[in-house]
Amino acid sequence: MILGRRWAAPLTAVVASVAATAALALTATHAQAATTQLCGTTQTTPVSNGAYTVQNNEWNSSASECINTDGGADFSVANSAISNGTSGAPGGYPSIFKGCHWGNCSTGSGLPLQVSSVENAGTVMTSWNTTQTGQGAYDVAYDIWYNHTSTTPGQPNAEEMMIWLNHQGSVQPAGSVVASNVSIGGHTYNIWRAQMSSWIDMSYVMTSPSTSVSNLDVGLLAQDSVQRGTLSPSDFLIDLEAGFELWQGGAGLATNSYSVTVNGNGGPPPTSAPPTTPPPTTQPPTTPPPTTPPAGSGCSAAYSVASSWQGGFQGQVVVTNNGTSPTHGWTLKWTFPGSQQITNLWNGSFTASGASITVTNAAYNGAINPGATAMVGFTANSPSSNNTPSGVTCTAS
Repeated sequence: MILGRRWAAPLTAVVASVAATAALALTATHAQAATTQLCGTTQTTPVSNGAYTVQNNEWNSSASECINTDGGADFSVANSAISNGTSGAPGGYPSIFKGCHWGNCSTGSGLPLQVSSVENAGTVMTSWNTTQTGQGAYDVAYDIWYNHTSTTPGQPNAEEMMIWLNHQGSVQPAGSVVASNVSIGGHTYNIWRAQMSSWIDMSYVMTSPSTSVSNLDVGLLAQDSVQRGTLSPSDFLIDLEAGFELWQGGAGLATNSYSVTVNGNGGPPPTSAPPTTPPPTTQPPTTPPPTTPPAGSGCSAAYSVASSWQGGFQGQVVVTNNGTSPTHGWTLKWTFPGSQQITNLWNGSFTASGASITVTNAAYNGAINPGATAMVGFTANSPSSNNTPSGVTCTAS
């Protein structure tokens, strides 16, 4: 499919202090429910008893454009005269969100939540059903924001994760493709990456266009971003938004239903509710391990290359506890046989002395139960050869 270029992330020009320039129009529908109409810049309204917020967010256009909501977790684009060039930024992003958008927070969201918890399967689940049209130029996309700290009154500074269900017209994500046909949680994506001014834009574009998703596990996508080094387990998920980036037109687009569950709470459950208590990746020990490792403790390490490109690669080391007692911490050591140099490492800390590498566990993954594993990932430069280290040692404590 042929796509055009998106220059800017959808929400970066929004300033929370900008005053709304148009009034809310309330009319009665045939079903006796009140319809709220939002027009212009940063108008918002709480829906579903405050569990979600609907926002018009026309941030890059002054053309007439309005959306309607009946107070449920839904909205529709009532009219739109937006007419931006598809080689530039969209005119707006009418959407619905759970969490905090530029200091505007929905009620009882369960957010912020640290990425180390989000990564656990079933922790953050979402379903979304849309109506799409065959006119204009737009995308149908989640916009999920991560920040280095748990709160922010403005622009988040970690990762903007977009999940494209579909698009109409010659539009495309920011940046360039870094991986193709990647299978994650039952969907296949082409993955785009762009370095923005103070954050990283990662776009997961479904290769099979869709009008809806059910029980999408956000944690699996977070795992992928952590493995690629664009997201850290210490970052925080602060906001999940779903809507339409509008370049041209958009009338008739609609969110028919939207739900987000966080740890089994925080919103209307999807068809199949996730477990109320997500299983941790590594079960913590019932009693603190002693400083001196007991007999039978030990670990092994398996080094592999996850992907490679001209001049660089992504590697990983899987640490396994081969002992009979939980570890308190662990240390990896290896020596690169070529000119490899680590540029970024996650799930641990590293030091380099020439080609010799030492990696120690992070604060959250030092305790490994017998038979369980932890994973360290990294990216590295490899100007010449990229031979595998002959031996990677693991020492448990």
